[in-house]
Amino acid sequence: MEMQRITRARLDGFSTFRLPASARELVLLEDAGDLRVLLDTGQPVLILGGGSNTLFVGDFDGRVIVNQLTGIDSEVVDRDRVLITAGAGENWHSLVRWTLDRGLWGIENLALIPGLVGAAPMQNIGAYGVELAHCLHAVQAFDRNSGEIVWLKADDCALNYRHSRFKGEDAGRFVILAIQLELFMHGTPVLEYPSLIDELARHGQSQPGDSRTVAAAVMRIRKRKLPDPEHIPNAGSFFKNPVIENSQAQALIDANPELPWWPDKPGCTKLSGGWLIDQLGWRGKTVGDAQVYEKHALVLINRGNASGADVVELARRIRADVERNFNIVLVPEPVLVGGAL
Repeated sequence: MEMQRITRARLDGFSTFRLPASARELVLLEDAGDLRVLLDTGQPVLILGGGSNTLFVGDFDGRVIVNQLTGIDSEVVDRDRVLITAGAGENWHSLVRWTLDRGLWGIENLALIPGLVGAAPMQNIGAYGVELAHCLHAVQAFDRNSGEIVWLKADDCALNYRHSRFKGEDAGRFVILAIQLELFMHGTPVLEYPSLIDELARHGQSQPGDSRTVAAAVMRIRKRKLPDPEHIPNAGSFFKNPVIENSQAQALIDANPELPWWPDKPGCTKLSGGWLIDQLGWRGKTVGDAQVYEKHALVLINRGNASGADVVELARRIRADVERNFNIVLVPEPVLVGGAL
């Protein structure tokens, strides 16, 4: 099948923030074998999935490759473990539902996270006490340095909070083709977040016996708190929850006893970025047509006609205010293309 190529392509339909931007060329990738040819170019190249974590601040003067590699397969390892292999172009929530339909445990807390499978290891996606790192077995990728397709074990992906080697030291080196998850036929629900515990209790499900019950509770919470990108353009949480040294965190908690916090890596504490922004009164505030979502202070939305400049300016003002009042520098979660904070 001949590759689909679009010149002078609009990009607003390839990002959940739906900001106006264009690319010199856009190609839909449906066969991994085409990558060598597509990457052999003198122009800049951007690999794009569902666009749920990409914010086009301006035009991209190069080739955008949209990953549409699909397919889901499974392999029973033993009485309890199952390896699931999914193409990078699969919808993440559809994969979660696929595992729930088979009674598997492992990614039920990650239900309704927008985006495609290929973004999951890039971001080490996480929610309600579970991260991809907890169940990732391996990543299949095209190594642009060697020109070969390789399998990288989970331990070789340097997964951290909303980070990985694919975003860090090896940014741009690998094109993720598929991931492999180790899931379980029998599991214990991860109930670390009070909001999830309360949601289950409200429905008389304090001791859920199946993964579908947990996922349903997660979906109810997310639908109440977060805007659906299909109806309100956004990229989910715009800023990461800050992770700071314990001493600084304790001083902030002492001064603000209601500040939500969680233990993180040794010597560090994770704080609620949304709480910090909320205390400074940013919910509902706007710059142009970019707005802080009224139901969740970590989420920035496009009310319909926002520009990349609107979003960046709003984010800059929020970050400066938080730094001025709490001595914390917020870090954006989405990848900004064509601009920076």
